[in-house]
Amino acid sequence: MSKADILIQGGQVIDGTGSPAIETDIAITNGKIVAIGPKLATEAGRVIDARNMVVSPGFIDIKTHSDWTVPLNPQGHSKLRQGVTTEVIGHCGYSCAPALPGKAGILRDYLSPSAPWLTFIDQSFHDYLGTFPKTSGNFVPLVGHNTLRLMVMGLADRHATDDEVNEMIALAQEAFDAGAFGLSTGLFTPPGAFAATEEIVALAKIAKGRGGRYFTHLRDEANEVFAALDEAIRVGDESGIHVQVVHMKLSGLDNWGRASEMLDRIEAARARGIAIDCDQYPYTAASNPLKNLLPRWVQSDKIDEMKARLASPENRARIKQEIATHGLNNFGRIKDWDAIRISVSPHQGQYAGRTMLDIANERGIDPVDCACDYLIADQCATRVLVDSISEDDIQTMIKSPDVCVGSDGNCVATHGITGQGRPHPRFYGTFPRIIGHYSQELHLIDLPLAIHKMTGASAKALGFTDRGLLKTGYAADITLFDPAEFRERATYQDPHQYPAGDSTTVLVNGTVTIDHAEHTGALAGDLLKRASA
Repeated sequence: MSKADILIQGGQVIDGTGSPAIETDIAITNGKIVAIGPKLATEAGRVIDARNMVVSPGFIDIKTHSDWTVPLNPQGHSKLRQGVTTEVIGHCGYSCAPALPGKAGILRDYLSPSAPWLTFIDQSFHDYLGTFPKTSGNFVPLVGHNTLRLMVMGLADRHATDDEVNEMIALAQEAFDAGAFGLSTGLFTPPGAFAATEEIVALAKIAKGRGGRYFTHLRDEANEVFAALDEAIRVGDESGIHVQVVHMKLSGLDNWGRASEMLDRIEAARARGIAIDCDQYPYTAASNPLKNLLPRWVQSDKIDEMKARLASPENRARIKQEIATHGLNNFGRIKDWDAIRISVSPHQGQYAGRTMLDIANERGIDPVDCACDYLIADQCATRVLVDSISEDDIQTMIKSPDVCVGSDGNCVATHGITGQGRPHPRFYGTFPRIIGHYSQELHLIDLPLAIHKMTGASAKALGFTDRGLLKTGYAADITLFDPAEFRERATYQDPHQYPAGDSTTVLVNGTVTIDHAEHTGALAGDLLKRASA
């Protein structure tokens, strides 16, 4: 009789390929799956009775910003309790490094609406990864184009010169040599919004040459979303890199109902030989810094300068006119400002959860004036939720086996500094929402497909060869849950709630990290740097 560290017995094993569940056992030794089969004749240091439970690969959150919180919450409570064992960080062009000498303050101010509690220091990407904390989950680091451009050009509203592109390339090369998994862009907001496509292609070629991948928040997700998708496809075509379109959506009332067209365009690109995938989160509200909803010319890398622009009556008139004509920057036309809800407000926390229309009505002023006043008072650091996505489009994408799942959320907790404010409920509920609401309640997709979209499909998009499936020799990242109980509990008004399901158990690299819905405190996660680094 063989001996294992852990034996999972009698569970309904869904292996991440999309295949139906089978009742079988899994043996784990030294953090790896060493055997899978019915009624394994194996002794083990611990036996987990998985009867009446689904046993699946640990969920891969392919789109997150947990680099903004994991130094403060290395146990990653909100993600591990959802069954997430691996997160990709550094998205949307926002990475916490590199910060060139004397420029950490610029990066701190730039990311203040997103990482208000994080300390920034001057450091290379190599130093950043070298001091990354020990964590409960696995993390895959990306280097962000917005951060690179900010270091080289600030928020300059122009195309980069050849010398400036070369400076960005040098910084990117250092990041890839340090182990960055890929390049991310956030072309929807300055400074990325000011970059020509050629600049992105040049950096993508460097990433491709280092074995990296390309992850993009499209240049526009509203009225110009199809042109933005075409740009992402062009980057993949001209550089040869694999493209991941992150949190794909059609934002704004004028763009609803075109999800099938988006998916068809991606499939057509694949048919032409372009490697491209996409992911989504299952909510109608997006989350973004409030400043990003305003025209791009409002922003500055100097907070006092931006506050002066916001205070100007002439600028406010121009902002109102541009929003009336084009809708919100990157979000399109919304019903009214009741769709904008304060999420995190470092200097005015008493307003968290209230809508901009509600605050404007209370003050008896125009909502645009209210937004400008609010940003000034909050040092331009306000983060909001924007209800701008169609539920029908969400469901169309959920039914597609080619759309992965990413929360676009941070790892937070119901306690401590990351338990402040009212963050998006996706921070706590994305994965149980797919399983509970869309699979078990609405029956849009069956459970094997739901799990495939959160495991095997994401692993394939990332190029993983040892995670994302339940397979002998693979890392023992495993999630066990009762499908009758595993449900999202987080709401917009009360987001700081872990999922329901008292039996949920999660293993990271073969270590039990969530045990019957309680965190064990284990820090068994790995920093999954690019394999060739």
